[in-house]
Parts: sequence; C-alpha cells; structure tokens
Amino acid sequence: MNLFRLSVIIPFLNEEENIPSLTDALNEFFTRKKEFSAEVIFVNDGSTDRSVEVLKQQNHSAYACKIISFSKNFGSHAALRAGILNASGDYITFMYADLQDPLELIDQMYQSINVGNKDIVWATRNSTESSFAESTFSKLYSGLMKKYVSTAYPSKGFDIVMFSKKVAVLLNNNIENNSSIFLQILTLGFKQDFIFYDKLPRTKGKSKWTLSKKIKLFIDSFIAFSYAPIRFVTAVGIFLFILGILFSAYLVTRKIVYNDLESGWPMLISILMLGFGITNISLGIIAEYLWRTLDSSRKRPVFIIDEITDYKK
Repeated sequence: MNLFRLSVIIPFLNEEENIPSLTDALNEFFTRKKEFSAEVIFVNDGSTDRSVEVLKQQNHSAYACKIISFSKNFGSHAALRAGILNASGDYITFMYADLQDPLELIDQMYQSINVGNKDIVWATRNSTESSFAESTFSKLYSGLMKKYVSTAYPSKGFDIVMFSKKVAVLLNNNIENNSSIFLQILTLGFKQDFIFYDKLPRTKGKSKWTLSKKIKLFIDSFIAFSYAPIRFVTAVGIFLFILGILFSAYLVTRKIVYNDLESGWPMLISILMLGFGITNISLGIIAEYLWRTLDSSRKRPVFIIDEITDYKK
C-alpha cells in the first residue's frame, strides 16, 4: 500500500530550549501514525545560539529529517518558502518549534483535505494566550485583511495550513519577496476549507515575533495584496480638492457679503501644515510601491541557503 507522503516544515530562530521536546513530540506522533510517510524539514533562520547543534544531536527515528540553514536571518516567511522548495511530500504543512500548535492538527487537516478533494486546509485559531496589545493588533490586522484582501480571511487569523503538491509548484514558481506566504496561498483560488483549534501557551523561550516584524508584515500585506493604500491617497486628494473649492467659495462669499474677514498667518500656516502632512504621507505610500518594484527588478534572492543536512529515515 502506498503511504501518504507528508512534508512538515518547521522554521526556527534561537529555539535551543525547545528543540529536544520538539523532536520527542515528532517521534512520538509519527510512530503512532502508520498512514504517514513523513519528512520533517527544519529551516534554521540564522540562529545565533546552539539550536542547530542541539538539533543534529537529536534522534530522528520516526521520520526523514532535513536541516536547512540560511546564511543569515531572512524571516519566517522566507524560511517557509525554502522548506517548500525542498519538500517532496504529496501534501505540505507548517509547524513551529514552540509547539503552541498541537501536532494533532496534522490528522485533522489530513482528514479535511481528503473530504471533497480539497487543495488547501487552514487551521484557524479559536483562542490564544496573548497580551492585550497582541490581541488588539491581531484583530486589527485580521479585520483589515478580511475587508481589503480576502473575505475568506478568518477573524482570529491562522499560522498553520496544509496544501497539495499542486499549490507547492505554484508557490515555487512565484517566490515573492516582501510578501506574506499565507495571503499568497489564500488568494490562489483553489478549493479550501477551515478547521478550528485552541492555540497553546508557549512553555519555553521567548517569541521571536517582535513588534517590528508585525509592522513589516502589516505593510507587506497591504502593499503586496491590496490597492487600498493607493486608493486612500486618491480619496484623500479628491476630498481635499473638494474641501479647498468649498472653502475658497466660502471665503469669497464672506468677503463680498460681509467684508469682515481678517487676514492672518495662523490660518495659512495650519492649512499649509495639513496640506504638506497629507502630501508627505501620500508620497510615502507611493514610495513603498516604487521601492518594492525596484527591489523586485533587482531579482535578489529571497533567501540564501548556506547548508543542507539530510538524515534519511
């Protein structure tokens, strides 16, 4: 009987503390799952601790193992893309070194993806242990993505997805820089489904998902997948044009009818500050698009692989 071939991609950055428990959990899970022929692709996103050394010392008995190391930190989305490029499974999924997403999701996604021959299944969060600031950012991001990118975007977001080889081929043929791989998959248009789960709290180490990375993802998502910023610039320009005409008409009428307006610099300064502020914001948004166009035309690699270590099962 031909076994279901699964590739699990796990990006990591300075997860030395979590590696032993991660590999133990993977061995235990895939030992039980006889229907899976699994390969696990660990992608080292420029770790500066002993993560890779510890990982190489672990037992990888229940699955084929591949360790990909970047030359420097390129980001988790680049790491996922590198994993997909090196994956050989019939289906591919993502997991993470902190084990906040239970491995049992693989079972649930596999069952879902085979019902109705779907190409993509998302694991969507019911809840998560997070601070008020993180929760607020997540809700804001999800709401804007749902409104301006795809109505299928879930209100509480997702980190886990399983997809077919067909989807992987498309992603490998269109490796995007300064983009979101999740939104790229979501907007492909294949038959998709959603399952729901509760995200677990992190037990060891600190999250590498910093504020600066969240802001970059927020900007990347809008610039790469939505016309909203450019349309915002256009809308503001039209609004100010109409407001300027109405205000000018008001001043002329007031001068002719009442002749009671005093000329003064405070109003002039305030109008100039408002105008220049909006102009600079608009130029900044346009510059983001121009910079990304230039960056894309240079064809610089999205990631650079320094080393690949392959452990056969």
